[in-house]
Amino acid sequence: MTLNVTLMLTTVPDAATADRLAADALAQRLAACVTRQGAVHSQYHWQGKLESADEIPLLFKTSVARAAELEQFIQTRHPYDTPEILSWQVSASNAYGQWVNAETQRPIHV
Repeated sequence: MTLNVTLMLTTVPDAATADRLAADALAQRLAACVTRQGAVHSQYHWQGKLESADEIPLLFKTSVARAAELEQFIQTRHPYDTPEILSWQVSASNAYGQWVNAETQRPIHV
């Protein structure tokens, strides 16, 4: 049996931003895990010019239920005017999917 989870990818300009974005998303239970990947060099068109930048990719693993909230979180806290935010649903093993869903539950306040 498998469960669907959402993967969400963004790139950030530096390690401090990567650490802060990952830590804050985890603290708010918007992601069960954030994988910081090795530095990449991106080339792209921006405002009519060819640009390039060194960036750090972050891959967030979240529940389908929290994906929209995570996207909004990244959008509002990202330093770029137009951040790359790509997401897709994938089939995860039952155990991993249950873990992601459990870790992204909203805390209950009594």
